[in-house]
Amino acid sequence: MRILIYGINYAPELAGIGKYTGEMAAWLAGRGHEISVITAMPYYPEWRVQEPYPGKGWQCEEREGVRVYRCPLYVPKEVTSLRRILHEFSFLASSLRWWLSFLFKKKFDLVISISPPFHLGFLALAYARLRGSQLVTHVQDLQVDAAKELGMIRNERLLALMFRAERLILRGSTAVSTISPGMRRKIVEKGIPADKVLMIPNWVDTEKIKPIPRAESLRTELGIGSEKKVVLYAGNTGEKQGLEMVVEVAAQLAHHRDLLFVFVGSGGGRERLEALVQERCLTNVRFFPLQPYEKLSALLAMADLHLVLQKKAASDLVMPSKLTGILAAGGCAIVTALPGTSLYQIIREHDMGLLVAPESAEALRHGIEQALATDLSAYRSNARTYAENQLGRTAILAKMEESLLRLTDRDVRNAHPMG
Repeated sequence: MRILIYGINYAPELAGIGKYTGEMAAWLAGRGHEISVITAMPYYPEWRVQEPYPGKGWQCEEREGVRVYRCPLYVPKEVTSLRRILHEFSFLASSLRWWLSFLFKKKFDLVISISPPFHLGFLALAYARLRGSQLVTHVQDLQVDAAKELGMIRNERLLALMFRAERLILRGSTAVSTISPGMRRKIVEKGIPADKVLMIPNWVDTEKIKPIPRAESLRTELGIGSEKKVVLYAGNTGEKQGLEMVVEVAAQLAHHRDLLFVFVGSGGGRERLEALVQERCLTNVRFFPLQPYEKLSALLAMADLHLVLQKKAASDLVMPSKLTGILAAGGCAIVTALPGTSLYQIIREHDMGLLVAPESAEALRHGIEQALATDLSAYRSNARTYAENQLGRTAILAKMEESLLRLTDRDVRNAHPMG
C-alpha cells in the first residue's frame, strides 16, 4: 500500500502521540509499504522545537524507511487555550504546501489522519475525496469533548460548531480507529456506525521495556539514595492530569523522611508545579527532564510506586499513554479513574494497580500510604503479564495492517510475511 500519515506530532518525539505515530509508520515501512508522513517540526512535550530543527522551514527527510515532510509552525512558550489554537492552525496552514503538491503529483491508496488536532481531518478528507483514496481518522484523544469538559473552551456556539465539524470528518472517513473501548463507545454515540469504528490500542515494545533490578535503575545517576521510597510521575505535565494535587499530597506527607516525589518530563504546567513546590518550601519533591527512550526501563525501575492521574472531566476522553510503559516494566501504579470508564475496568479486572478517586488529595494520600505499606509484588506481576499478553507491538500493528488492507481491498494473504 501507498500510505500517507498526517499528524502534528511525530518521531523523534519521545512521549505521547508522536511516539506512537512514529513507531506505526516505521513498522509499516518495514513491512514493505510505501509510507509518507506530513508532520511538524518536533516540539513535544517540551513545547520547544528540538535540535537540529529550530529556524528551519519546509523540508523532507528519510527516517526509518519513511519519507517525512516537515512543516514549520508556531510553538508558544506559554501554553494557553488561545495559543494552542493558533499553534494548531499554524501547522494546518503550513502543511498546505505539501498537500497541494501531493494533490497534483501523487496518489495514495490510504490516508491516516491523526487526531488531535481533530480539524486536520479536513485537509485529509478533501484529498481523499479528490483523489479517490481511503481515509482513516485515528483518534488518540477526543479533543473537542475534553476542551468542553475541562473548561478550556466555554463559548457554547464555538463548541457546537466544533462538534459539527468533528462529526463531518468522522462521518466522511472510510473508517475511524481509536485506542480504548470507552473512546470507541463515545465515537459511536456521535452517530458513527459501530462497524466503522476500529479498536487499535496503544502498544509497548515488551522486549525493550521490561522489569530490571533496582540496582540497575537511574537512582544513582539522578542522585536518589536507595533508602528513599520513590513515587514517580513520568510524562507530560499538562492540564488533563491535575498534578497540583500531587504537590498538596507531598506537603501532607512531608513528615515521611524516606518518601520522595519525583516528576520526570516537561509540559505546559511544569513551571507552575515548580513554583508551587518552591512556595511551600518542599524538600521531598524533585524534578528531572524527560529521559531518552533507551533509559526508560531504568527510569521506571527506580520507582516504588507510579502515578497515572487524570481529572474527572477527562474520563474516557483520553487514555494515558504512559500506562503502557509502566505495565511493561512491571510497575505498580496508583490510577485515578471513575468507575465505568475503560481505564478503571482494565485496572480492576486485571488487578494491576490501585484505583483512587480523581481530583481528591485525600484519596491520593490514602492510596499512597496504603500502597507503601502493602506487598505490591502481585500487582507488578499482573502488570507485566498483561503487557505481554495484550499490548505487544507486533500483534497490535499486525491487526491494524490487516484492517488497512481490507479497507483498500488488498488480499491480506498477499501482504509481506511478518518481520
